[in-house]
Amino acid sequence: MSAQEAAPTSRGRAALALVWDVGAPIGMYYLLHGLGLSTFLALLLSAVLPGLTSVYQVVRSRKLDGLSLFMVSITVLSALASLISGSPRFLLAKDGYLTAFAGAWLLITARSERPVVFMFARALLEGRVGPHGESWDVLWERLPGFRRIWRVAAVIWGTATIADAVVRFAMAYTLPVNQVPALNGVQWGVLFILLQVVTNVYYHRAGLYDPRSALYEPLFDRAPILAEPTTARQSAELQ
Repeated sequence: MSAQEAAPTSRGRAALALVWDVGAPIGMYYLLHGLGLSTFLALLLSAVLPGLTSVYQVVRSRKLDGLSLFMVSITVLSALASLISGSPRFLLAKDGYLTAFAGAWLLITARSERPVVFMFARALLEGRVGPHGESWDVLWERLPGFRRIWRVAAVIWGTATIADAVVRFAMAYTLPVNQVPALNGVQWGVLFILLQVVTNVYYHRAGLYDPRSALYEPLFDRAPILAEPTTARQSAELQ
């Protein structure tokens, strides 16, 4: 299977994982709460689901990546801290901690050798942009504009997710507890759609999707072929 054929499959799996991680805890919370469990216990049990998903992925792939480790760590630490404090609002604020950390991470990597948004986008888009589906290693090396696109995208995503975290903290500590899980789920959808629209508008304006755009002009630069000097005898023969 080629990279282009595998990309839709990868996107589909990523979308299903996202829906599960966001939707399953919300559904489980309202189910457990409806069955009579306390708000705190229902939140605590439902918060475990994303961590279990990460553990399953690690066991299946037999590879521990940074994102899975982060998800499991956040789940365990927030659960332990909530048990100590006994506060359901601390558990509600967990998504805020997650997005705050992710936003800081995105901003920090904006000036690193390869921004994290570049790594995520590469798995989905490599081979589908550029005049001839060039390797992204080639595009990154030869195109200053290509590097700038992913640094700007990292700033956009980082700033938006930090703003999202602020809103989540405010909801967790001010709104009625029973309303927050559903609102958190809605907010994930709003954040994702908003960022997709903003960044794709930016990608189009920057010429990422247009193989004829000025972004890719350095790929067509060729050093002129210098002719060998012609001797006097060769010149006379040509005449």
